[in-house]
Amino acid sequence: MSKVYVTRQGPMIAVHDLSLEMRHEHFVCLLGPSGCGKSTLLSMIAGFVTPTSGRILVDGRPVTRPGRDRGVVFQEYVLFPWRTARQNVELGPLLQRLPSAEQQQIAERYLALVGLAEHAHKYPRELSGGMKQRVAIARALANAPQVLLMDEPFGALDAQTREVMQEELLKIWLAERKTIVFVTHSISESLYLADDIVVMTARPGRIKEIVRVDLPRPRERGSPEFVAIARSVERLVKEEVLKAGLV
Repeated sequence: MSKVYVTRQGPMIAVHDLSLEMRHEHFVCLLGPSGCGKSTLLSMIAGFVTPTSGRILVDGRPVTRPGRDRGVVFQEYVLFPWRTARQNVELGPLLQRLPSAEQQQIAERYLALVGLAEHAHKYPRELSGGMKQRVAIARALANAPQVLLMDEPFGALDAQTREVMQEELLKIWLAERKTIVFVTHSISESLYLADDIVVMTARPGRIKEIVRVDLPRPRERGSPEFVAIARSVERLVKEEVLKAGLV
């Protein structure tokens, strides 16, 4: 699959001849230097962007547009400020025209899953950054997607909150067993979360290497095994950062 954007300076190849198979119910992180096409790839899987060539299949079905089988969580929380946490989570079931009692039941289930049952009636302005992102995750899960797509969802959070959210996301993943595709710039985050780390090359984005992380969960960030894999992945990413002229 390839994606070429037309710019004033001419064609810009974002992703080139990229082939990738993601395993069912596995956690996959996309990692690489800025501008390598990670978010473009995620947007194509989501159906927001159309590949210039090639195709994307989810469970054997071609992706031609956004759909309920793919939930998306962005770095920005994108919550409706006039709706409470529960009302934000109810939005998908509402659009599906489910009975109001079922909408509420679904919202309450997923708010409980993300640890926000007691905050269901609060508005986004009353929630912390981490809590807002939990609502966004609950809202995505309320549509019962097969695949959860996450574009640097914790990038705007402080370091401590980010680590807590990583732990919470793993709990949610273990409970729901969705296939997750997660874009990040953080090597440590990718190692803590992923079964597979897809390291991408500098633009045009290709797959440089797929690193399978076989460490048991929960993972100890300071363990010799974790550090050894982190150093190996860091070397891979650094090579591409230097090629891209980002340092």
